[in-house]
Amino acid sequence: MTEPNFVNSVDEEIYGCLNLNAPRSFFLFAGAGSGKTRSLVEVLKRFRKDNIQRLRLNGQKVAIITYTNAARDEINRRLEFDPAFSVSTIHSFSWELIKSHQQNIREWLKSHLRTEIGELEAAQAKGRAGTKAAEDRPRQIAAKTRRLESLDQIKAFTYNPNGANTGKDSLNHAEVINLASEFLAAKPLMRRILIRKFPILLIDESQDTKRELMDAFFAVQKQHGGEFSLGLFGDTMQRIYSDGKTDLGQNIPDDWVKPAKKINYRCPPRVVALINRIRADVDQQMQEVHKSDGDGFVRLFIVDTSTFFDKEEFENAVSLKMAEVTGDDKWVDHVTGNKTLTLEHHMAALRGGFSAFFDPLYGVDSLRTGLLDGSLSGITFFSSKILPLVKSFQASDQLSLSRIVTRYSDLLSKDKLKASTNPRADIDTAKLAVDSLCALWNKDKAPTLVSILTEIYRSGLFKIPENLGTIAARSGDTFEAAEDESDVNPIIDAWDTALQCGFSEFEEYVRYISDQSRFGTHQGIKGLQFPRVMVILDDEEARGFLFSYDKLFGAAEPSANDLKNKSEGKETSVDRTRRLFYVTCSRAEDSLAIVAYTKDPKKVKGYVLKQGWFAEEEIIPCDLGIVP
Repeated sequence: MTEPNFVNSVDEEIYGCLNLNAPRSFFLFAGAGSGKTRSLVEVLKRFRKDNIQRLRLNGQKVAIITYTNAARDEINRRLEFDPAFSVSTIHSFSWELIKSHQQNIREWLKSHLRTEIGELEAAQAKGRAGTKAAEDRPRQIAAKTRRLESLDQIKAFTYNPNGANTGKDSLNHAEVINLASEFLAAKPLMRRILIRKFPILLIDESQDTKRELMDAFFAVQKQHGGEFSLGLFGDTMQRIYSDGKTDLGQNIPDDWVKPAKKINYRCPPRVVALINRIRADVDQQMQEVHKSDGDGFVRLFIVDTSTFFDKEEFENAVSLKMAEVTGDDKWVDHVTGNKTLTLEHHMAALRGGFSAFFDPLYGVDSLRTGLLDGSLSGITFFSSKILPLVKSFQASDQLSLSRIVTRYSDLLSKDKLKASTNPRADIDTAKLAVDSLCALWNKDKAPTLVSILTEIYRSGLFKIPENLGTIAARSGDTFEAAEDESDVNPIIDAWDTALQCGFSEFEEYVRYISDQSRFGTHQGIKGLQFPRVMVILDDEEARGFLFSYDKLFGAAEPSANDLKNKSEGKETSVDRTRRLFYVTCSRAEDSLAIVAYTKDPKKVKGYVLKQGWFAEEEIIPCDLGIVP
């Protein structure tokens, strides 16, 4: 099917909403591979042609919030870097919104810190002495008190959406989101500033945008709908982050426009048919096929795991089989040939060799999203400072090493050098600290993260994030066992465990979240597409309670918690798994292999045939790991 002419298409509906005299808000359903970025760009180009002079005269811009830096850069490029369009990620946009309100930020931080200190003091009064939490809390209270006392001396708060943000004047990622959300909700002036500067706000991947910010944007639109257009692009079936707005798409106001892009330009007919069947029990948003150069290929390899076998060897055999089925020899080129996608992060962590770092942090709800996008302050501390420093040291690149230290080290801060009576001695101290740190890698040693952290704490080379600082401040203490939850800090405990891993594991984790690994997941491949895709489904490797493909495929019964959530209209593990299965399958441009490891192959096969997901000839049973 071909795309309708512009005047008859969804694009025309969207353009009609961007009327500066009578703006309307909209939610665009944009299924997998539907070309929403093309629509966004084409509509904005037409809008620019008709409205650019008015925007300039009024000092206004159109704001576009994207999901990733790469998406931001691509949209900017297509819009020819026109300053009439402010394209940014959600963190950058939030900071631009609040950064001029320095006194409000100061007062919010004071209130926030006082609350946190009060909660810690109350917990310390009730907690059991001698436990790790009891020993840590005084350090946490002291750190927060120092920050509270320093707020009035800070001239201007700073924030880098892509940086470590560990300076005394820095805000962290969570604080920036919370500040923007609360300011929009509580301050009429902030809402007025937003709509005055940005009469049009467009949000890509809106289903995964932080729910507190989405709620604030909805409130702004409700109050100022006659002068503000809020445009949401997304697909609730592709929601993958737990802190996104779960009911987005269900509670859209009646006066909003609700266009839909239903043509899939990415996937061949067979893959489109599969993903339509996967979501058929969820909603009625079925996609139509655009590609006409062949049906494409889908194969399901059901593997009986009752007997041990080499999974890597088996998956290589699957690639050989797919090359035979498709006539495409690139299936056997594991460098550039196929993209292996896993349903669950634990699998990629295990296979990628970074599970010791990843698993403890992933187990804490409040850390999960920051772990998956690499934005946790403890992660950026190592990835933005330590990793490039070590790479420079190993490459004997003294110039780059010096730049990193000069930029980040408190030992060489402008204020310290300005107040110093002996700057030369300060420089020597910093050099000695760098040499001591780099010595951890001498003679091919493999230091752990905690040993690196301890050395940095000793030398004062870099300012350490609060949670890591609490751990670094310990000096070989021994602790009493915790008896109840009040004596446990799950965040500190998770970091305690994660920091025991080697630095090389952390490097593999960074490769993974940067999509430099052969193994990708639903988060890492958002918006991406690949000619050949292998999806690995393995509950045993995943070890997760959030997802279960065995339940999705009818090979396991729902848990009591799933049944409870379903009866209460809440999300279940099957709901989450179905969405993520949809996302991974919908990446395939030509051919798709799905490898399902299970202890009950008969149930899996019977279920998928009953659901109409696969035809009999597309299912390949693999007893004892042998590909027929």
